[in-house]
Amino acid sequence: MKFTKMHGLGNDYLYVYGEVPENIAELSVKLSERHFGAGADGMIYIAPSKTADFSMRIFNADGSEAKMCGNGIRCVGKYVYDKGYTDKTTLHIETLSGIKVLRLHLRNGAVDRVTVSMGSAEVAPEQTLEIAGEAVVCVPVSVGNPHAVLFCENAEAAPVETLGPLLEHHPAFPGGVNVEFVQVLSNRELRMRVWERGSGVTMACGTGACASTAAAVKKGFCMPDTPVTVRLDGGPLEITVAPDGAVTMTGPAAFVYEGETLEC
Repeated sequence: MKFTKMHGLGNDYLYVYGEVPENIAELSVKLSERHFGAGADGMIYIAPSKTADFSMRIFNADGSEAKMCGNGIRCVGKYVYDKGYTDKTTLHIETLSGIKVLRLHLRNGAVDRVTVSMGSAEVAPEQTLEIAGEAVVCVPVSVGNPHAVLFCENAEAAPVETLGPLLEHHPAFPGGVNVEFVQVLSNRELRMRVWERGSGVTMACGTGACASTAAAVKKGFCMPDTPVTVRLDGGPLEITVAPDGAVTMTGPAAFVYEGETLEC
């Protein structure tokens, strides 16, 4: 099986063009392992679609399937354009959270950055949860997948690796949740670190940046219809939230290497 390793701000996946195999959960766990496998946050399969230009399916490093990945879908746009599967610079991609529209930005004939219309963010009221005997306040947000956004004074010191997994598996989120720790730097800039459902700590999360910005707009920390720079461990994303909750995301996508498995 041939695959391409790509990343969006360090959020890396193994990309395969073709049908999803029956043993995908086992395969994703095996190949994502960073010491004995290729090393990734998961695998993404790309295929033709009957309702869009292409479809994508996302499998986390623990073998579970995700509905959407913001960094991953940008890489899908670069993959299909740079490899010659399409010459369109506006693409419709079918995902488990609906069809997303991509606008590809080219440099020297290759995709450099991608803008994604992510759909509407649904921001719920703040929720106070008891975790390990302490009260934790979070903002639940859905951007096609679930997020719990925690605003903090210092994102660098946030307990991502300890509180993240506890929140991911909290009974308040029966299907699990992605957890964002967000520091407001200004009304146009956020610092975010993330614990991703099914993958753990990652260098970036596109849907998490969208959820964090939507929560910040809801709380009045940031303004609607104004680009907000979200600084992640892997680099910055630009997020804009419209007054009706529609979110757009712009960021880079990059190839790392081509690979081939000897055993599947």
